[in-house]
Amino acid sequence: MEKRRKAILAILRGRRVARQSELVRLLKERGIRVTQSSVSRDLQQLGITKLDSGYQPLEQPDPEGDRDAAVVAELLRDVRTAGGNLTVVKTVEGAAQRVALYLDRSGWAEIVGTVSGDDTIFVATRGGGDQRRLLVRLRSLLHREGG
Repeated sequence: MEKRRKAILAILRGRRVARQSELVRLLKERGIRVTQSSVSRDLQQLGITKLDSGYQPLEQPDPEGDRDAAVVAELLRDVRTAGGNLTVVKTVEGAAQRVALYLDRSGWAEIVGTVSGDDTIFVATRGGGDQRRLLVRLRSLLHREGG
């Protein structure tokens, strides 16, 4: 399973893959026995989602920013969509501004801007693909520390 996941990451870093069936074919060409359902599970476990341009792995986190991410993970409570380019992030009471600042400074290209209150943040993205990418990032933080 680990070999298969490493191969998936290598393929996706090297080229655009539009469909899971294409990824299955590419893995088989590398001599890896795989089914579409196992690829689907692997993509989910790796935090890879289909964007407008196809499947893409997220960039590796900055080790220094990782400490901040751990703190933010403890402050998150929920992430949900509110339309095609607006994401609602719920935090513990009083933490929204801190989390919004983290998001604003994250350098994540999919974020256009944030507006925060006491325990709620609205995060704007350019469109559906950017929103899906943002959701993967935020949900990985949300589940990181059991937050």
